[in-house]
Amino acid sequence: MTIMKSEIQARSIEDQTLPVCLADIERAAARIRDRVTRTPLVRSASLSRLTGQPVHLKLETHQPIGAFKLRGATNAIVALDQTARERGLVTASTGNHGRAVACAAQMLGIPATICMSSLVPANKVEAIRALGADIRIVGVSQDDAQEEVDRLVADHGVTPIPPFDHVDIVAGQGTIGLEIVEDLPDLSTVLIPLSGGGLAAGIAVAVKALRPQARIIGISMERGAAMHASLTAGRPVAVREEQTLADSLGGGIGLSNHVTFPICRALLDDIVLLTEDEIAEGIRHIAREENEVAEGAGAVGVGAILAGKVKLSGRTVAILSGSNIAPDVYRHIIEGDAA
Repeated sequence: MTIMKSEIQARSIEDQTLPVCLADIERAAARIRDRVTRTPLVRSASLSRLTGQPVHLKLETHQPIGAFKLRGATNAIVALDQTARERGLVTASTGNHGRAVACAAQMLGIPATICMSSLVPANKVEAIRALGADIRIVGVSQDDAQEEVDRLVADHGVTPIPPFDHVDIVAGQGTIGLEIVEDLPDLSTVLIPLSGGGLAAGIAVAVKALRPQARIIGISMERGAAMHASLTAGRPVAVREEQTLADSLGGGIGLSNHVTFPICRALLDDIVLLTEDEIAEGIRHIAREENEVAEGAGAVGVGAILAGKVKLSGRTVAILSGSNIAPDVYRHIIEGDAA
């Protein structure tokens, strides 16, 4: 088995000061309780049988927008004061965060602008448009989209809702960790899709605070894994964004990252990178054996298990983070076409 180490050493959460703490996540849980879905944690008979260890799936695919991002976006937007809301909202997104911001903004009657690159799949763009948000397609990377966000903030004073590097975003995503520990107190390992680190950081803070011995493993793709490259370098670095089945994991972490990078550096026990074929196999397995739909980013935990890139010991949770895959891509993968 080959696991691509990230040269990081997880430490006890009590030994350090991090930008987000358990109390922040508990406050977020209270704030968003009536606005998001408490998603199921289900045992996977097929993966448990395959590995000889109990494997569970956290179905964030069951959120109203089909992705976990609704938690962080809702927490961040509800926490805004009235003046910030009245200025309107803006964000950069690879798709799911933009949909989450648009959904939360619509619920609260706040105008929102979503900036995305040309790499964002059309189905995600159209889902955001259906929620009434203004859409800006800019450049060929999330960094390009972020430049448009920065321009709109500077020129028009709108309120930015960052996709991951923000304490309220991380705290909102961390509510998943609270639910996992509540449902599976004796968990051993959590496999988390890793991009800018909002999901991994939030879950890691919650789980490590409540179950310090649990392993937290980030799963990303070989094509443009920005957090992996940054942790390996010891500082945030720019990585070229590439086409990948795990499109929601694309984009950089921001060279001025001050929330998710330090948390991931402190609390992730390992990072695993997957090939496109391994991601596709995860999608197929989830469809055929679990009767669930997962996009590439949502399937990486299962893909890592199937590829033998994580050694399981004890109860393992894989986060199915999203289901918003382009229909034509999904059809080709399920029919067995190469990635």
